[in-house]
Amino acid sequence: MQPEHTFIIAEDTQMVLAVMRQYLPEAPSWTAVRKLLRARRVAIGGVLCVDEGRQLSKGEVLTIFQQPLPPPPTDKHVKVHYVDREVVVVEKPTRMVTLRRKQDLAWSWARKNLQPTLDECVPRLIGKHAARKTNSENKHKKNPRLLSVHRIDRDTSGLLVFARTQEAQTKIIQQFAHHDAVRRYFALIPGAIEPQTVTSQFIRDRGDGLRGSTTDATYATEGERAVTHFRTLRKIGKYSELECRLETGRTNQIRIHLAELGHPICGDIKYRGPFGKPPVPDKSKIRRMALHAADLRLEHPTTGKLMEFQTPWPADMQRYLDHLQSKSK
Repeated sequence: MQPEHTFIIAEDTQMVLAVMRQYLPEAPSWTAVRKLLRARRVAIGGVLCVDEGRQLSKGEVLTIFQQPLPPPPTDKHVKVHYVDREVVVVEKPTRMVTLRRKQDLAWSWARKNLQPTLDECVPRLIGKHAARKTNSENKHKKNPRLLSVHRIDRDTSGLLVFARTQEAQTKIIQQFAHHDAVRRYFALIPGAIEPQTVTSQFIRDRGDGLRGSTTDATYATEGERAVTHFRTLRKIGKYSELECRLETGRTNQIRIHLAELGHPICGDIKYRGPFGKPPVPDKSKIRRMALHAADLRLEHPTTGKLMEFQTPWPADMQRYLDHLQSKSK
């Protein structure tokens, strides 16, 4: 997707429309900037913005694209794999945030629904399914409550589990903390790497405001240990499809480890290589981040029964991989 204009915001708390009028050439009218927003040509930090009330902070990057960005995913793009009284397992589409931020919870339904989050979509889907089963439609009935156990990055697709009771939430979180649950991802990278386990110490700011690994001993007790196991599933021309197994589950862990190896994930606009070195150019021309949570295994928090879920690459990624395969022949 080709940018037309890119700006780094110099001041805090300005509304996106006002910023566009200030930064764009020839000071366009309110109607003109609103038209750009509604045409899905505006992104903040690489993320589509369709909310006129969105405030920007100093240092954020505003981009105007020449062509519309893909529309935000909605309920119909979410797949529910399993539901019972304690557990829900779902498949999240790319470009959908897992949880609504606390500071945004008071937004109106209409504003939230411009870009719904996974924790808003799933209760509606469960509620609709329950209504169909009982052949009833109670518009005043509350949708079921979901409790967070773990998250998947906005641009990552794949399997994720929610709890429906506090007891289930605690037990599942303990499984993740003790490395009893299995999370396996697919990723597409440029080049090739050897099978290996990467272990590093993560800190919140590696020096440029992004999370990353550190070798500084002073952070030994403050940082978070991050462990990822990598192996190659197949090579496709100049690219490699990887299996990435999480031992720990730190924020952006797979993305950071692969970028630090010099092989950033195709479509990742945030982590493009080792800190302090020039970013690795992304020549893939892919329209999403090529990272997918494909395998989830855990014990049911009440019965102790092993629960296993698998899902292949989504259709858009399958088509892209098939295209790469055909080009490599």
